[in-house]
Amino acid sequence: MSQNLTLAQDHALDLARTLMVPVVLFQVDDEFGVMVSSEYDGEEEAIMHDYDPWEIMESSD
Repeated sequence: MSQNLTLAQDHALDLARTLMVPVVLFQVDDEFGVMVSSEYDGEEEAIMHDYDPWEIMESSD
């Protein structure tokens, strides 16, 4: 978990592109976390952003 949103966003993007699986960036209290979407079982309201590597690659073309 991180208290730095920019750092968490960078890690989420890198993780999605490296593993080529969707990941979620979520917030719990004042901290941010990143994990593979299929493993996330927390509250939907805690998700700040979903990073899909296939959408990221299509948008950069």
